[in-house]
Amino acid sequence: MKRVISLFGRCLGCWALLGSLALPACQTTPAERPDTLVNLATVQSGPRVQADELNGAIAREPRNTALLARRATLRLAAGQPRAALADVVAALQIDDADAGLYFLQARAFRALGQLPDALAAARQAADRGFTGPELPLMVGETHLAARNYAAALDNLDRTLRLDPDQPAALFYKGLAYAATADTSTAVQYLQDALARNPREPEILHQLAFLLNAWRIPADAARYAALGLRLDTASGLLHYDYGRHLELQGQPDSALWYYRRALALDTTVYRADYRLGLAAAKARRPAVIIQHLTRALRRNPRLPQARALLAEALETQNRLPEAIAQYRLLVAENPGNPHWTFKVWKIGGKAQALLPDSLRPAPRNYYRRPAPVRPLPIAPLPTLTPSAR
Repeated sequence: MKRVISLFGRCLGCWALLGSLALPACQTTPAERPDTLVNLATVQSGPRVQADELNGAIAREPRNTALLARRATLRLAAGQPRAALADVVAALQIDDADAGLYFLQARAFRALGQLPDALAAARQAADRGFTGPELPLMVGETHLAARNYAAALDNLDRTLRLDPDQPAALFYKGLAYAATADTSTAVQYLQDALARNPREPEILHQLAFLLNAWRIPADAARYAALGLRLDTASGLLHYDYGRHLELQGQPDSALWYYRRALALDTTVYRADYRLGLAAAKARRPAVIIQHLTRALRRNPRLPQARALLAEALETQNRLPEAIAQYRLLVAENPGNPHWTFKVWKIGGKAQALLPDSLRPAPRNYYRRPAPVRPLPIAPLPTLTPSAR
């Protein structure tokens, strides 16, 4: 043991000697600068930055349609459809025979929600010889957004003839069949799309949603769980998983997933709707108002939602808001005596709560005078024969 310690001491002495010999040489070299890490938060990249990088080149060559088309494509990818459309219009003023420019114009119109303009630009692209499968795919999806399901299916079939393994075409066909209440065919097409693109959360959401609607929650749970592993921040997939729990008799766990879905995405109105129904069962009118007000803004045709909201507003003594909902119920259910009575009853209560300065004057109705009955006819005097 002592020998080992002595050897270790000798090694340390050698290293100290080598350090003292090398010290003068080290002092003559400049000190090394410490490595500095780049702040990734300040690094800008992506299609928007790439589009801006083309500004200089386009300023030097303002009539270069290829550069304009490239910048338009990047601006579409960056979510700037109006700027992309401006680039396409500028390029078409230079060359109005380029079919690809018309296809870009159709995509920009579609991103802006201008469906008729998108279809017109797509026809221009087809007339000028654009033959790729992207064109009928975009046209089919545009018809699907316009709820023209027959035309959508025709164009999606054309896409699949050009590219049989196109997952987007299979996905949109599934949505079209789902919209026409052909759920079994819709599920088949969505499963085909998933087989070709197994890591797409949107396909998994649509499958889970349809299977829940078809009352097959076990299969829906499998797709929703797989989707949540791919996208943990999806509010729609959280709703799908919660809905399967509710259908399988676990309402408390389902409510947690509904709340989580809204925390991630406030546009998931079905989660608001389910939370509102649960609050109605628990007789919590304030919670009903919170959730069903938001749900009805997204979808005014949710079953029982407006009636529950109106009654909750009435319970909370928010009478002007309640009568507005009751009037909408009368408009949606003309001739319904219950809602008509509610409008009359709540309207009277609301007027009674107003201060005197705001209360409408009492209505003076015209009263028809009582009919005057004719007096009875006096009996005629009896005529007696006179003696002559």
